[in-house]
Amino acid sequence: MKEVLVIMGISVFIFGCGSKLKEYEHLKEPGIRMMPRQKMIVVEVHGDPNVVGKDAVPTLYKTFFKLGIKGLKAPPAFRARWPKSLDTPKDQWIGIYGLPIPESVEKLPTQKKDPKVKIEYWEYGEVAEILHIGSYSEELPAIERLHQFIEDNGYKIAGYHEEEYIKGPGMFFKGNPAKYQTIIRYPIKKKEKG
Repeated sequence: MKEVLVIMGISVFIFGCGSKLKEYEHLKEPGIRMMPRQKMIVVEVHGDPNVVGKDAVPTLYKTFFKLGIKGLKAPPAFRARWPKSLDTPKDQWIGIYGLPIPESVEKLPTQKKDPKVKIEYWEYGEVAEILHIGSYSEELPAIERLHQFIEDNGYKIAGYHEEEYIKGPGMFFKGNPAKYQTIIRYPIKKKEKG
């Protein structure tokens, strides 16, 4: 058990301090792409993400490493879906945190504490995305830009606000919020004409 926690801590630390900017640089401009549905391990929490997220994210990674998935160079970046409007008071937010897992995973290890982890599929299809570089509290201009891009291209938002955390705080250090890298994503569909 101790070994799993140490591995998890080191991996989350590396994830938090790593950078994949070159891989995502094209998303500095909003774009549209097709995404297949994804099997995920998921934790749902209620409240201010700055408080409840501190339990959700380690729980996901701990469960992920207990799965013993072979052949990974690094754990995947976690994602979060936010079903409520972003102007909802933070203490009333719902955060659905997820980590992609292979299709071969059928069941989870026994869990002893909350938050409860479950397996589910996240549906995608056409999505609009943009890369935000900077603090989470400064995402609004990127979100507004993405909303305008969706509108200008004849689409409408057809699902939850989602974020994929490419680079953020590590397990042990906060890091530099000005260098955080977050993909902001929405499922979209074409507006009906007429």
